[in-house]
Amino acid sequence: MILASPERIKEYTEKGYWGQKTLLDVFFEHVKKNPQRVALVDPPNKEQLVGLPPERITYEELARAVDATAAALQAMGIEKDDVVVVQLPNVWELAMLYLAVCRAGGIISPLPVQWRAREFEYVAALTEAKAFITVREFRGFAHLEMGKGLQGRLPHLKRVISLEEVREMAKGQVPGEKPAAVRIDANDIFTICWTSGTEAEPKGCPMSHNNWLFQSGQCAKTTGIREGDVQLCVAPLVNMTAVGVNYVPWLIHGGTFVLHHPFDPEICLRQLIQEKINFTILVPAVLNMIPKHPQADRFDLSAVRTITTGSAPPSLWSLQEFKRRWNIDIVNIWGQNEGTALVSGPLDVPELERRVDRFPNWGDRGREWSVQGIQTRLVDPETRKIVTEIGGIGELAYRGPNVIPCYYKRPDLTAKAFDEEGYFSTGDLFQIKEKFFIGFFERCKDIIIRGGFNISAQEVENILQGHPKVLDVAAVAMPDPVMGEKACVYVVPRQKADPPALEELTSFMKDKGVAVYKLPERLEIVEAIPRNPVGKILKKELREDIKRKLGA
Repeated sequence: MILASPERIKEYTEKGYWGQKTLLDVFFEHVKKNPQRVALVDPPNKEQLVGLPPERITYEELARAVDATAAALQAMGIEKDDVVVVQLPNVWELAMLYLAVCRAGGIISPLPVQWRAREFEYVAALTEAKAFITVREFRGFAHLEMGKGLQGRLPHLKRVISLEEVREMAKGQVPGEKPAAVRIDANDIFTICWTSGTEAEPKGCPMSHNNWLFQSGQCAKTTGIREGDVQLCVAPLVNMTAVGVNYVPWLIHGGTFVLHHPFDPEICLRQLIQEKINFTILVPAVLNMIPKHPQADRFDLSAVRTITTGSAPPSLWSLQEFKRRWNIDIVNIWGQNEGTALVSGPLDVPELERRVDRFPNWGDRGREWSVQGIQTRLVDPETRKIVTEIGGIGELAYRGPNVIPCYYKRPDLTAKAFDEEGYFSTGDLFQIKEKFFIGFFERCKDIIIRGGFNISAQEVENILQGHPKVLDVAAVAMPDPVMGEKACVYVVPRQKADPPALEELTSFMKDKGVAVYKLPERLEIVEAIPRNPVGKILKKELREDIKRKLGA
């Protein structure tokens, strides 16, 4: 499935940003080069997560599992460009399925394990998914049963496959030593990941092999990833944070991929030390936690070279402490599932003080950057004029070989997101901090980012409007030291004497099949939701209100 226009393919191929190699080609080169190197390492608590013992898989073993699983998927009827939805926690089988589904000719569409029937049914229907691979149960929720229960409403969904079945497929025979040959082009779509913005439904972000190779190639260069590095994947392996920063760089550099998630601070520290991790990504709250740990002076982090961070600005203190204690560079990353990215690392921003809140404006060709091929500009949201003065604020518009060609099967959203020159409107406001450098200012889009997951405030509001005790509702982000943000809802009750409790609202949303992380975690009962003269909710007032209350 090639979604990029012929003009775009021609432009980026001629400029040398896109090539002919696929991610499968890159992987099998490493198999041939280092067959006995450990490729994948399960989380040590895998048995508690999915009831299976943790394993260490070599490149040779992984290649065989990829071929066997691909052959089994083909035998089940998976053909070129068929979509396979996968919902698994971070275990080696999930990392393997990215390659196996592609090897079979299909397209993997990974979902967070927190998503429930509402999100799964929408994705499976839109993609006309032929198969769904998941766990029988994870943390008290029956994912397999959910998938089978929805099959009757999803005519294209022919197979619902358990993790245990995948393991049997991986051990199976490989006819003729390889699955049936399927021609994969470097411009074919490799993944359809999902993002939530202001819209109530998730948006599909199709990324090709060339998109991923450029995106992760620039990430590897700016963060200093080296051949054979041991990487720790702490984020869920379903979107840009883990796939772009960890998984594809691992494929490119042929190292060892150590899996972790859901996050457990004790296990994370143990893996960092025992697995001799060279590279990982951690949220700012964890960066603050590690140097403050009572045993911090005993931590042997000598193997760690780089830690990336994102979702919120890191503290200067944490950057200085990691450098002072362990000579570890902290690299600040801004990015989106749509393929956009800016990296504030040693090559472009060597000073720690500036790395906290400044990103290189890669689109400014007035200086030589570590990354070529990116075009950026700040656009005034009201006038749509380009902002150029220092201190000026505008929405970041972004164009490059890493950006998705469109939102999957949503031409309406694509038309709104891209301008006539092919610039993608990121929905994030940036400020020109100084010549050549910009900093994140605020989101244009009404979203809540909880632990790296986007929550659509509109979706929360739309659902809770249906609650019998709710007259009016507004959802906003409230700051949280661990998750970055959590959802807070302001509710006008139908009956003043009988306002809803937070538990009633969350139970109502759970009954609608909504992902757990989208549930509000604080309730404010108010007499009226503040609105402007045309009825738009004044979210800024509510965000400032909850900040004051949390501060108090």
